[in-house]
Amino acid sequence: MPYYNPSFSIKSWNEDDRPREKLMLKGRASVSNAELIAILIRSGSKDESALALSRKVLAQAHENLNQLGKMSVRDLCAFKGIGPAKAISIVAALELGRRRRSQEALDLHKITSSASVFELMQPLIGDLPHEEFWIVYLNNSNKVLQTVQLSKGGITGTLVDVRLVLRQAIELGAVGIILAHNHPSGTLKPSESDKQLTAKMKKAAESLDINILDHLIITEKAYFSFADEQMI
Repeated sequence: MPYYNPSFSIKSWNEDDRPREKLMLKGRASVSNAELIAILIRSGSKDESALALSRKVLAQAHENLNQLGKMSVRDLCAFKGIGPAKAISIVAALELGRRRRSQEALDLHKITSSASVFELMQPLIGDLPHEEFWIVYLNNSNKVLQTVQLSKGGITGTLVDVRLVLRQAIELGAVGIILAHNHPSGTLKPSESDKQLTAKMKKAAESLDINILDHLIITEKAYFSFADEQMI
């Protein structure tokens, strides 16, 4: 059978080949999430096809790609028919998608509100199982100069070095800074340490004529803005 001959029915192909051929002949929009995963893993087990296995993985993630993106290589390897190589392919593909979302926000959006900060940072830290603290450096037009991960900690908290933040601002010529960190617990209420850090950073930055414009606490679907709540 010619490999890409459209005269042959998709139903006549081997089930593991159908997603690839369907994408080639009908385009990427025609392919389901399960079929895309099947393309990544290429083959199933002796008991089921790649497509059937992919449907099982998606079902475990409640048909939600964000939930699937939280699965580790070890989680995926728990499925019969998925070894480290297949698991890594899935994790890598979802990570590329996450980075693409973040890059689109960086390329297309000037920071105009807390919502635009959330759009930029949520793909980076919104669904992580641990806490990370990031800095967004802005020029005098509120355009992003750089986003930097300052620290990565356990689920109970993270450490922030104010001197490092300000030194980087000076090197970049930034005039504005936005602080952002995630709460893996899902709570949007700022802790006392969050409030103290914000005040400390603001006081230190003022001496260098750098403005701390906001501090966002980010979860998977929502955020808390110190600026919106007039706490900064």
